[in-house]
Amino acid sequence: MKVPLNSIVLRKVREQLCFLALAAISLFGVGSASAFDKDRPAYFLPEERRIIENYYRSGGPSKGLPPGLAKRGGKLPPGLQKHLDKNGTLPPGLQKRLEPLPQDLNSRLPRLPDYWERVILERDVILVDRRTNRILDIIENIIGLATGQ
Repeated sequence: MKVPLNSIVLRKVREQLCFLALAAISLFGVGSASAFDKDRPAYFLPEERRIIENYYRSGGPSKGLPPGLAKRGGKLPPGLQKHLDKNGTLPPGLQKRLEPLPQDLNSRLPRLPDYWERVILERDVILVDRRTNRILDIIENIIGLATGQ
């Protein structure tokens, strides 16, 4: 059986067009994601603050405070507390205490750049750059509002 030459050529052209289309889609996808990352301010947006505050005010999951913090009224030791400044960095001792936001809360929030993360540290919700462990922004004592502490 002889296959016509023009059908082989057409098949090759189609394959190349599909490859080019996929390459263009992936390039535009990467370009728009990096543009998003550059345009995103390095702090909690007002909409994020509202969603997080409403979540915890409406009785979102709260575990209570660890015994050591409960004695101090929920405050970290002064040496650790001073590290929790915007644009400060998280020392290794605090990095171990970070917890992710509850999944149902995180799914309500706008997307972040891949290297940023919203985390919980004791009573605060922190926006942190995971590449450098730099604190970008803090919503202080938001979990204390939910637990009444």
